[in-house]
Amino acid sequence: MRYETLLVEVTDRVAFVTINRPDVRNAVSREVQDDLRHLLAVARDDDGIGAVVFTGAGEKAFIAGADIAQLADYTLHTGLTSEMQRLYDEIEAFEKPTIAAVNGFALGGGCELAMACDIRIASDNARFGLPETNLAVLPGAGGTQRLARLVGTGRAIELILTGRMVAADEALAIGLVTSVVPPAGLLAQAAEVAGQILAKGPLAVRLAKLVVRSGMDADQRTGLVVERLAQALLYTSDDKREGTEAFLAKRTPAFTGS
Repeated sequence: MRYETLLVEVTDRVAFVTINRPDVRNAVSREVQDDLRHLLAVARDDDGIGAVVFTGAGEKAFIAGADIAQLADYTLHTGLTSEMQRLYDEIEAFEKPTIAAVNGFALGGGCELAMACDIRIASDNARFGLPETNLAVLPGAGGTQRLARLVGTGRAIELILTGRMVAADEALAIGLVTSVVPPAGLLAQAAEVAGQILAKGPLAVRLAKLVVRSGMDADQRTGLVVERLAQALLYTSDDKREGTEAFLAKRTPAFTGS
Protein backbone atom coordinates (compact mmCIF):
# COMPACT_ATOMS: atom_id res chain seq x y z
CA MET A 1 0.00 0.00 0.00
CA ARG A 2 1.59 3.23 -1.19
CA TYR A 3 0.23 6.65 -0.22
CA GLU A 4 1.30 10.26 -0.59
CA THR A 5 0.83 11.05 3.11
CA LEU A 6 1.17 7.67 4.86
CA LEU A 7 3.83 5.05 5.35
CA VAL A 8 2.43 1.56 5.89
CA GLU A 9 4.36 -1.50 7.06
CA VAL A 10 2.78 -4.81 8.00
CA THR A 11 4.66 -7.01 10.47
CA ASP A 12 3.23 -10.11 12.18
CA ARG A 13 -0.29 -9.11 11.07
CA VAL A 14 0.07 -5.62 12.59
CA ALA A 15 -0.20 -2.69 10.18
CA PHE A 16 1.97 0.22 11.36
CA VAL A 17 0.51 3.37 9.80
CA THR A 18 2.69 6.47 10.00
CA ILE A 19 1.27 9.91 9.19
CA ASN A 20 4.16 11.17 7.09
CA ARG A 21 4.11 14.97 6.96
CA PRO A 22 6.92 15.88 9.37
CA ASP A 23 7.45 19.30 7.78
CA VAL A 24 4.04 20.38 9.16
CA ARG A 25 4.15 18.15 12.26
CA ASN A 26 1.96 15.57 10.51
CA ALA A 27 -1.06 17.86 10.32
CA VAL A 28 -4.23 16.16 9.07
CA SER A 29 -5.04 17.55 5.64
CA ARG A 30 -7.81 16.48 3.29
CA GLU A 31 -5.22 14.30 1.56
CA VAL A 32 -4.37 12.54 4.84
CA GLN A 33 -8.06 11.91 5.45
CA ASP A 34 -8.53 10.44 1.98
CA ASP A 35 -5.49 8.18 2.41
CA LEU A 36 -6.71 6.99 5.82
CA ARG A 37 -10.15 6.14 4.43
CA HIS A 38 -8.60 4.07 1.68
CA LEU A 39 -6.25 2.37 4.13
CA LEU A 40 -9.14 1.39 6.42
CA ALA A 41 -11.08 -0.05 3.50
CA VAL A 42 -8.10 -2.17 2.44
CA ALA A 43 -7.19 -3.27 5.98
CA ARG A 44 -10.79 -4.23 6.75
CA ASP A 45 -10.79 -6.93 4.06
CA ASP A 46 -7.16 -8.04 4.39
CA ASP A 47 -6.84 -11.21 6.49
CA GLY A 48 -3.11 -10.51 6.71
CA ILE A 49 -3.88 -7.51 8.93
CA GLY A 50 -5.25 -8.22 12.39
CA ALA A 51 -4.59 -4.88 14.10
CA VAL A 52 -3.64 -1.32 13.15
CA VAL A 53 -1.16 0.96 14.94
CA PHE A 54 -1.22 4.69 14.15
CA THR A 55 1.80 6.91 14.78
CA GLY A 56 3.47 10.02 13.39
CA ALA A 57 6.72 10.55 11.51
CA GLY A 58 9.59 11.79 13.67
CA GLU A 59 9.75 12.30 17.43
CA LYS A 60 8.28 15.80 17.66
CA ALA A 61 4.69 15.12 16.74
CA PHE A 62 2.12 12.37 16.52
CA ILE A 63 -0.29 14.76 14.81
CA ALA A 64 -0.19 18.45 15.66
CA GLY A 65 -3.79 18.98 14.55
CA ALA A 66 -5.71 19.82 11.42
CA ASP A 67 -4.06 21.62 8.54
CA ILE A 68 -4.61 25.27 9.56
CA ALA A 69 -3.97 26.49 6.02
CA GLN A 70 -7.00 24.50 4.90
CA LEU A 71 -8.99 25.32 8.05
CA ALA A 72 -8.91 28.99 7.06
CA ASP A 73 -11.19 28.17 4.12
CA TYR A 74 -13.72 26.07 6.04
CA THR A 75 -17.36 27.17 5.87
CA LEU A 76 -20.72 26.38 7.42
CA HIS A 77 -21.07 23.54 4.92
CA THR A 78 -17.67 22.13 5.92
CA GLY A 79 -18.75 22.02 9.55
CA LEU A 80 -22.07 20.35 8.80
CA THR A 81 -20.53 17.61 6.63
CA SER A 82 -17.66 17.18 9.13
CA GLU A 83 -15.57 14.76 7.08
CA MET A 84 -12.92 14.43 9.79
CA GLN A 85 -15.51 13.55 12.42
CA ARG A 86 -16.93 10.89 10.10
CA LEU A 87 -13.45 9.49 9.48
CA TYR A 88 -12.74 9.21 13.19
CA ASP A 89 -16.13 7.57 13.71
CA GLU A 90 -15.00 5.01 11.15
CA ILE A 91 -11.75 4.44 13.05
CA GLU A 92 -13.66 4.01 16.32
CA ALA A 93 -16.05 1.50 14.71
CA PHE A 94 -13.28 -0.36 12.87
CA GLU A 95 -13.75 -4.10 13.38
CA LYS A 96 -10.07 -4.80 14.11
CA PRO A 97 -8.18 -3.47 17.15
CA THR A 98 -6.60 -0.03 16.78
CA ILE A 99 -3.75 1.42 18.81
CA ALA A 100 -2.45 5.00 18.86
CA ALA A 101 1.32 5.12 19.50
CA VAL A 102 1.63 8.78 20.45
CA ASN A 103 5.05 10.33 19.94
CA GLY A 104 5.29 14.04 20.69
CA PHE A 105 2.43 16.48 20.20
CA ALA A 106 -1.11 15.11 19.80
CA LEU A 107 -3.11 18.28 19.47
CA GLY A 108 -6.56 19.00 18.07
CA GLY A 109 -7.29 16.46 15.35
CA GLY A 110 -4.29 14.43 16.50
CA CYS A 111 -5.65 14.05 20.02
CA GLU A 112 -9.06 13.27 18.52
CA LEU A 113 -7.62 10.54 16.29
CA ALA A 114 -5.88 8.99 19.29
CA MET A 115 -9.12 9.04 21.28
CA ALA A 116 -10.92 7.27 18.43
CA CYS A 117 -8.51 4.33 18.78
CA ASP A 118 -9.16 1.45 21.16
CA ILE A 119 -5.87 1.85 23.04
CA ARG A 120 -3.52 4.81 23.50
CA ILE A 121 0.16 4.33 24.35
CA ALA A 122 2.27 7.45 24.84
CA SER A 123 5.98 8.14 24.81
CA ASP A 124 7.10 10.13 27.82
CA ASN A 125 7.60 13.20 25.60
CA ALA A 126 3.98 13.15 24.40
CA ARG A 127 1.75 16.17 24.88
CA PHE A 128 -2.03 16.12 24.45
CA GLY A 129 -4.42 19.01 23.98
CA LEU A 130 -7.51 20.39 22.28
CA PRO A 131 -6.54 24.02 21.60
CA GLU A 132 -9.29 24.77 19.07
CA THR A 133 -10.81 27.57 21.18
CA ASN A 134 -7.63 29.56 20.45
CA LEU A 135 -8.92 29.70 16.86
CA ALA A 136 -12.50 30.48 17.97
CA VAL A 137 -13.72 26.98 17.03
CA LEU A 138 -14.24 23.82 19.06
CA PRO A 139 -12.93 20.23 18.83
CA GLY A 140 -15.29 19.08 16.09
CA ALA A 141 -13.87 15.68 15.19
CA GLY A 142 -15.34 13.95 18.21
CA GLY A 143 -13.24 15.73 20.84
CA THR A 144 -16.09 17.13 22.91
CA GLN A 145 -17.68 13.68 23.21
CA ARG A 146 -14.76 11.23 23.44
CA LEU A 147 -12.70 13.27 25.88
CA ALA A 148 -15.62 13.52 28.32
CA ARG A 149 -16.18 9.77 28.13
CA LEU A 150 -12.51 9.06 28.79
CA VAL A 151 -11.67 11.56 31.55
CA GLY A 152 -15.03 12.79 32.86
CA THR A 153 -17.17 15.78 32.01
CA GLY A 154 -15.65 18.32 34.41
CA ARG A 155 -12.05 17.65 33.39
CA ALA A 156 -12.98 17.58 29.71
CA ILE A 157 -14.67 20.98 29.92
CA GLU A 158 -11.64 22.44 31.69
CA LEU A 159 -9.23 21.10 29.08
CA ILE A 160 -11.37 22.21 26.14
CA LEU A 161 -12.15 25.71 27.47
CA THR A 162 -8.57 26.47 28.49
CA GLY A 163 -6.93 24.64 25.59
CA ARG A 164 -4.03 23.69 27.86
CA MET A 165 -1.69 20.83 27.03
CA VAL A 166 -1.41 17.70 29.14
CA ALA A 167 1.93 15.94 29.61
CA ALA A 168 2.19 12.17 29.31
CA ASP A 169 2.23 11.53 33.06
CA GLU A 170 -0.94 13.55 33.60
CA ALA A 171 -2.57 11.87 30.59
CA LEU A 172 -1.89 8.52 32.28
CA ALA A 173 -3.20 9.73 35.63
CA ILE A 174 -6.52 10.95 34.19
CA GLY A 175 -7.07 7.89 32.01
CA LEU A 176 -6.43 9.49 28.63
CA VAL A 177 -3.70 6.93 27.87
CA THR A 178 -3.14 3.39 29.11
CA SER A 179 0.66 3.41 29.41
CA VAL A 180 3.72 5.63 29.06
CA VAL A 181 7.08 4.38 27.76
CA PRO A 182 10.39 5.90 26.62
CA PRO A 183 10.30 7.11 23.00
CA ALA A 184 12.69 4.37 21.84
CA GLY A 185 10.31 1.67 23.08
CA LEU A 186 7.03 3.14 21.84
CA LEU A 187 6.46 1.05 18.72
CA ALA A 188 7.79 -2.09 20.40
CA GLN A 189 5.24 -1.61 23.18
CA ALA A 190 2.47 -1.08 20.64
CA ALA A 191 3.55 -4.23 18.80
CA GLU A 192 3.58 -6.19 22.06
CA VAL A 193 0.07 -5.08 22.99
CA ALA A 194 -1.17 -5.83 19.47
CA GLY A 195 0.42 -9.28 19.66
CA GLN A 196 -1.32 -10.00 22.95
CA ILE A 197 -4.66 -9.13 21.38
CA LEU A 198 -4.02 -11.13 18.22
CA ALA A 199 -3.34 -14.22 20.32
CA LYS A 200 -6.96 -14.13 21.52
CA GLY A 201 -10.06 -15.40 19.75
CA PRO A 202 -10.66 -12.91 16.91
CA LEU A 203 -14.45 -13.17 17.02
CA ALA A 204 -14.40 -12.60 20.78
CA VAL A 205 -12.17 -9.54 20.34
CA ARG A 206 -14.44 -8.11 17.67
CA LEU A 207 -17.60 -8.65 19.71
CA ALA A 208 -16.01 -7.37 22.92
CA LYS A 209 -15.22 -4.10 21.15
CA LEU A 210 -18.76 -3.91 19.81
CA VAL A 211 -20.39 -4.62 23.18
CA VAL A 212 -18.29 -2.07 25.08
CA ARG A 213 -18.83 0.65 22.47
CA SER A 214 -22.56 -0.06 22.24
CA GLY A 215 -22.94 -0.09 26.00
CA MET A 216 -21.41 3.38 26.30
CA ASP A 217 -24.31 4.78 24.29
CA ALA A 218 -27.04 2.92 26.20
CA ASP A 219 -28.23 2.38 29.75
CA GLN A 220 -26.65 -0.48 31.70
CA ARG A 221 -29.66 -2.78 31.36
CA THR A 222 -29.55 -2.50 27.57
CA GLY A 223 -25.80 -2.99 27.60
CA LEU A 224 -26.17 -6.18 29.62
CA VAL A 225 -28.69 -7.53 27.13
CA VAL A 226 -26.25 -6.89 24.28
CA GLU A 227 -23.53 -8.59 26.34
CA ARG A 228 -25.67 -11.69 26.86
CA LEU A 229 -26.52 -11.92 23.16
CA ALA A 230 -22.87 -11.60 22.16
CA GLN A 231 -21.84 -14.25 24.69
CA ALA A 232 -24.55 -16.61 23.47
CA LEU A 233 -23.22 -16.23 19.94
CA LEU A 234 -19.66 -16.91 21.06
CA TYR A 235 -20.76 -20.06 22.90
CA THR A 236 -21.73 -21.52 19.50
CA SER A 237 -18.43 -20.66 17.78
CA ASP A 238 -15.68 -23.01 16.68
CA ASP A 239 -13.18 -20.73 18.41
CA LYS A 240 -14.87 -21.25 21.79
CA ARG A 241 -14.60 -24.98 21.32
CA GLU A 242 -10.97 -24.68 20.25
CA GLY A 243 -10.15 -22.33 23.14
CA THR A 244 -11.56 -24.61 25.81
CA GLU A 245 -10.04 -27.75 24.29
CA ALA A 246 -6.63 -26.10 24.01
CA PHE A 247 -6.80 -24.90 27.62
CA LEU A 248 -7.66 -28.36 28.93
CA ALA A 249 -4.96 -29.96 26.76
CA LYS A 250 -2.41 -27.31 27.85
CA ARG A 251 -1.60 -26.32 24.27
CA THR A 252 -1.72 -23.09 22.28
CA PRO A 253 -5.11 -22.60 20.59
CA ALA A 254 -5.35 -22.29 16.82
CA PHE A 255 -8.20 -19.82 16.35
CA THR A 256 -9.84 -19.39 12.95
CA GLY A 257 -12.27 -16.57 13.62
CA SER A 258 -15.32 -18.75 13.20
